[in-house]
Amino acid sequence: MSRSLGSLKRLRIPPQLEAFNFSLYHRSTSFFSLLSSLSPFRLLKRLFFKTLRYFSVSFHRMDSSFLFSLSSPSPSFADDVLSSDYSSPSSSPEPLFLVPLRWWTDANAALYGGGGGCGENKGVLYNVTSRLSNKELEMDDFLSEVESEIVLDMTRVGETGTAQGEGVSGSCSGTSDLSLALISEWMFLRAFRWHNDTKDVGAFLAAADIIQDLFSLQIRLSFSCKTDSLIIRINRKVSRQSSFSLASLYPDNELRDFDRACSIFCVDSGMLEIWDFSGQTNQFFMDDRKLLSDFDQPREEMILELQVYGVAEARDNKREKMITDQCKIEAPPISGTMTMNGSMDDELFSRFKQSPPLDGSYSNACALGLTGLYNLGNTCFMNSALQCLVHTRELVDYFLGDFRKDLNFENPLGMNGKLALTFGELLRKLWAPGATPVAPRIFKSVIAGFAPQFGGYSQHDAQEFLAFLLDGLHEDLDRVKHKPYVEVKDVDGHLDEEVADEHWRNHLARNDSIIVDLCQGQYRSTLVCPVCKKLSITFDPFMYLSLPLPSTTMRKMTLTIFSTDGITLPLPVTVAVPRDGTLSDLVEALSVACCLRDDETLLIAEVFDGSVLGYLEEPSGKIDLIRDQAHLVAYRMLKESQRPPLFVFRHLREEKSEFTGYIYCKKFGVPLLSRVSNFSEGSEIRKEFLKLLNPFVMPAEELSNDYDCKGIDTNGDGKIESILDEDADIEPESEIDSCDFQFYLNESCWKEYKIEMNNPRPISVSSGIVNVFVSWPQKMLEVYDTSLMSVLPEVHKSTLFSRKYQESVSLYKCLDAFLKEEPLGPEDMWYCPSCKTHRQASKKLDLWRLPEILVIHLKRFSYNRYFRNKLETFVDFPINDFDLSNYMAHKNIHMSHHYMLYAVSNHQGGMGSGHYTAFIQHGQNRWYEFDDSNVFHISEEQIKTSSAYVLFYRRISDTVHNNVH
Repeated sequence: MSRSLGSLKRLRIPPQLEAFNFSLYHRSTSFFSLLSSLSPFRLLKRLFFKTLRYFSVSFHRMDSSFLFSLSSPSPSFADDVLSSDYSSPSSSPEPLFLVPLRWWTDANAALYGGGGGCGENKGVLYNVTSRLSNKELEMDDFLSEVESEIVLDMTRVGETGTAQGEGVSGSCSGTSDLSLALISEWMFLRAFRWHNDTKDVGAFLAAADIIQDLFSLQIRLSFSCKTDSLIIRINRKVSRQSSFSLASLYPDNELRDFDRACSIFCVDSGMLEIWDFSGQTNQFFMDDRKLLSDFDQPREEMILELQVYGVAEARDNKREKMITDQCKIEAPPISGTMTMNGSMDDELFSRFKQSPPLDGSYSNACALGLTGLYNLGNTCFMNSALQCLVHTRELVDYFLGDFRKDLNFENPLGMNGKLALTFGELLRKLWAPGATPVAPRIFKSVIAGFAPQFGGYSQHDAQEFLAFLLDGLHEDLDRVKHKPYVEVKDVDGHLDEEVADEHWRNHLARNDSIIVDLCQGQYRSTLVCPVCKKLSITFDPFMYLSLPLPSTTMRKMTLTIFSTDGITLPLPVTVAVPRDGTLSDLVEALSVACCLRDDETLLIAEVFDGSVLGYLEEPSGKIDLIRDQAHLVAYRMLKESQRPPLFVFRHLREEKSEFTGYIYCKKFGVPLLSRVSNFSEGSEIRKEFLKLLNPFVMPAEELSNDYDCKGIDTNGDGKIESILDEDADIEPESEIDSCDFQFYLNESCWKEYKIEMNNPRPISVSSGIVNVFVSWPQKMLEVYDTSLMSVLPEVHKSTLFSRKYQESVSLYKCLDAFLKEEPLGPEDMWYCPSCKTHRQASKKLDLWRLPEILVIHLKRFSYNRYFRNKLETFVDFPINDFDLSNYMAHKNIHMSHHYMLYAVSNHQGGMGSGHYTAFIQHGQNRWYEFDDSNVFHISEEQIKTSSAYVLFYRRISDTVHNNVH
């Protein structure tokens, strides 16, 4: 399987598989030894051993994902393997890299301020002697084996910065080409990135150069009790035969990499030095001089994978001399199990191979950090947020470094370090030299464990995902292992500066991680009681700022006014309101348009398919949530102090199915609303309904003369006399059922739900709303003009060729809207300690302390119970200098308040059907677009679009700010 640079680990073999492999091998050896004299079994013997060795190497190369794919694995075994990966930062050592000493010391000195002592990373010096042996093994007449082996004897000399070893003298400033450094993966990645940035090559390297400079070796590590030194064996085996070839079992690059190893290690005796800065060789020594296996069982040999990078080859004459001399010497026996070396694993290092071109993108180039993420199915939101985070310079340096020392395995709010480890591994994959697009499947499954809503393959909000990820990383990396109890003190009468510092210290006492260091700031929240003017000031931390998008334009909206007076016909009204206004602004505009009296009120509802979808009663509700395609009705009613129940009359008529012939009831028209005080009998409900229908009566001259049903007679004035006469006696229902309205409390129109006219009917009014379904007979459909209640205009009708106006607003205006004083909503009432009751206080926010990385979320998406909407407003945000000096309530003269943009998460499209991408500043002020697995170069002029959703700013010093200007 393909494994990335960040996931190279000590290869693990379960005890069950080791035992099976060992037993199978030795039993088969005994069995075939009995048959060795029989020639028909010779070929079978050779093929069996080849197959056995193949499976032996396969077992050693298995990773956890292969183990989990076995047909019937034990659940506890899989859990143990997974838990062992994350149990502790030292449970599995990081991959080892062998590099030139000068290459490492230059980077180490620049990154960690190292001098002669190589900075904070101490090194252990080993003198290395090497020998090369070639031995031909005659297996039978048919096939022979040639075994080549490099043996390195590493004798410890001393440590930098100590007096141990006179040859060390506390310095690692070796200049010889034969001085090498053994470093951990995080050291290599940090150093590689530093060298790449120093060269100023714009993060682009030739893919062939990376492959040529970096290769992998399988090594066998053991301890020699005789020499008290570490022994490293590097093997190569090649099959030779006369009739047919089995060379396909061994990849071509095996011989090449072994030859390169010979060029590096086969030098004159005493000239090779290896400095270990990884610290892993110290861990390999145990009290009993035994190496520790993957399952904490002592054994005398360990298989490791060594990555070799940039090591200059020795001169050919030195290598040839060593080969000539060492081939005559037979290596002394060293305790340990003989194991075939696997050399370079094609699958393991597939990420360093050049990928095919992808539509002109940079996916086919070897670019440090310019690596895409595959879309796993509606995961573009995750890819966009991840690219912004993994290109945050400070986070890159942290996760390419030794971040495991900060893992918190005791925090019940975290994931025992799993999320941080998986994110760090993913970041290292994306920043690996020569990396190709990565499929973040493991990361997705781990983040789903922290936030289950991200477990499926539905589209999600990138900002919501980002908030969960940052919170999860903080909990996994919180340096506070045991959170102390912090008592809230009385701050009345203290200065704001003192109170703010106290709150910040209390926050840091419980929360201390790289996420807090970089992304968290502090704002001041001020609440004022509208009655007693009591002030309440608190200081709270924030991870990001969610800014509203204010509107500077007006929006035209069309609604239909339905009156309950029984006289006025429905009237469509078009009003203009602020685009970012509230429902109270809409009601005020409608009140003026329809000349609303003081004793009247308006109830706005959205109507669809003969039903009321919802009532817009919240005065502070945003009208930008209302869709242009919606159908809104404003019901004009009298103000009543008692507020009797609201009766909603919904219309039904019988229709016959064209396919089945079945007669069913279908909803139609606009529901009619009225508040009814007396509903003890069905006749009272009928009278109220007939009153509402009065404006819809057809003129007499348009009616047919054939109306012989009782109660439907016309008079000389052209009016429907009996229907309008509310005091007329109701005829027995049996005589008028066929042509009169029928009222039900359920849409099914079953008899048990029918409302009888002269009989009391208990009606539940606990919710304040009573739905009454009215069945219309055919005769009544001819008496009333139902077309007036069946056609409603849309809120805003867009023409085919109309051009939508692109509204623009500056980011500073969004910040003004975020910080302005505004009253709390009715659902957020504040308890005033002075008034001893809840008040609708006014709230004011002020920026007090800004983070190093400022994340700004533009609130393009709006939600409530009935509507969802996205704002396409163009936000003009600064790129090179976002100046927040004038917005700070507390100015720290030692901290800059200027920021520079480095990443943008974009969302194109509408609600639920859009696509996320990311713009990233990478290298020397170059911008790139990350669209899932594709990466494209773009210009700075393309950064500002109406799709910008989340902005990432980095604090810049005043010196950089002055240079920009």
